[in-house]
Amino acid sequence: MEQKKKTNKKFTLIIGSLIIIGIIYGGIKIVHSFSHEETDDAQIEANMSPIIPHVGGYVEKVYVSDNEKVKKGDTLFTINDQDYMVQLEQAKAALAGAESQLIVAKASIGSYQANVATSNAQVNSAEGNLENAKITLWRAENDFKRYENLYKNHSITEQQYEEALAAKQSAEKQLEVLKSQQNASASQRKAAVSQTEISEKQVAVAEANVKSAQAQLDAARLNLSYTFVTAPIDGQLSNVDLQEGQFVQPGQSLFYLVNTNDKWVVANFKETQLEKMSIGQKATIEVDAYPGEEFNAVITAFSPATGAKFSLLPPDNASGNFVKTIQRLPVKIDFSKDNDTEKLAKLRSGMNVLVDVHLK
Repeated sequence: MEQKKKTNKKFTLIIGSLIIIGIIYGGIKIVHSFSHEETDDAQIEANMSPIIPHVGGYVEKVYVSDNEKVKKGDTLFTINDQDYMVQLEQAKAALAGAESQLIVAKASIGSYQANVATSNAQVNSAEGNLENAKITLWRAENDFKRYENLYKNHSITEQQYEEALAAKQSAEKQLEVLKSQQNASASQRKAAVSQTEISEKQVAVAEANVKSAQAQLDAARLNLSYTFVTAPIDGQLSNVDLQEGQFVQPGQSLFYLVNTNDKWVVANFKETQLEKMSIGQKATIEVDAYPGEEFNAVITAFSPATGAKFSLLPPDNASGNFVKTIQRLPVKIDFSKDNDTEKLAKLRSGMNVLVDVHLK
């Protein structure tokens, strides 16, 4: 009987101790919940830049290997550049031809402008001669009228009358000739002006062709430079699934370059946890891969929509039967600068973490 009573006392003591421990643990958790929000639906994120060639061709040489660390500007691989060298030479030849056409067009403008100047001089000379011819005709007509009256009165001889008539007729013919010359000079000037205008337009076209050829040359040089594929940022490569001789196309994603210098956490909190959370609150990060180590962090942004809204097929509650489901909102949390850089360097994008936000 005494042994049974001792056993009952020990059992009661153990049960009581467990109950007390449970109460204390539950109390701590309750008190903790008043000033903290936690979630294990969180992962480490980092920028992942896809390596995409701008031009297509056969891979000539690969300079990197799987998971290798690279610096910005390091050459990752090269594409055979023979086709692009040919295009560059063609662009250079096209530019040289366009520049030659421009020189010829400008030279023709000078020639036609000289013709315009000559035509203007001829027109001015013809106008002056025409004025003199009009004056000469006016005098000849007046002389003829006087001689005609004198001839009627038998004051002069018939020869003198005929001489005045001949002078008048000669002045009339001279005036007609000069008018024809003036019209011809005006036509020549009009043609020269028209040719000058055409030449000016040809120069404008030639200048446009030069600009177009220069743009094609710049594009050819740019495409040639794209045959050297370089790292856009500092970081670490993923698996480099690329072989020499492999054909790649422009816009084809080949592998990834992960920015290992900039990491953050995206934690998906339930909508019922967001009431007291705000930007600037401190947080503690525990990484599953490194138990026992904690990282300091701070909330920097809240997503504009829940994760379900960004899914491929977002839920439509207006169709079918409605079942209320607690939604989760992605929250961006940045690591603080006071963390150990060596420990941060161990973290990898996609690792699971536990986030504890300090509400107070």
